[in-house]
Amino acid sequence: MLIKDENSRFDPGSAVIPTTMLDYIKNQLVPDIEKTTKSYNINTVEIIGHTDEQPVSVISGNLDSNLEIAASPEGSVITLKAGSNADLGLMRSLAVVKELLKIQQQNKMPGIKFRAYSAAQLILPNGEFAPIPQEKRQPESKRRRIEIRFTRLGEVREVK
Repeated sequence: MLIKDENSRFDPGSAVIPTTMLDYIKNQLVPDIEKTTKSYNINTVEIIGHTDEQPVSVISGNLDSNLEIAASPEGSVITLKAGSNADLGLMRSLAVVKELLKIQQQNKMPGIKFRAYSAAQLILPNGEFAPIPQEKRQPESKRRRIEIRFTRLGEVREVK
């Protein structure tokens, strides 16, 4: 599932959820998650953050030292800085997960687990691998997106 509204894209280099995307999450995505998870006995929703091919301008990110704290409920005081597009994709997915967790506290999407992942600039909206940029890396709003996947995770077994 992709958010297809052109006005619901992330700004270049940003993991801040635009107001239009936030409205979409609350009014369309949450009901879709509730319906799909009930219909297919889904227990996990994966949120994958994507970026375009523009390089991240920050020289050094801080996800290695601050990611766990930023992902925690108290993490709103931590500001993450992307050191790469992989970092930025993860920051975008984490922003959406944290919003979904807030909504979940209002008795929505009961029992659903959320996971945040990054695909950086590697996967195009059509699912194909991105080509190697030929010249200057280009901004492309359609690539700055969130992808939603529904998963039914089973019991984890230890292999000896």
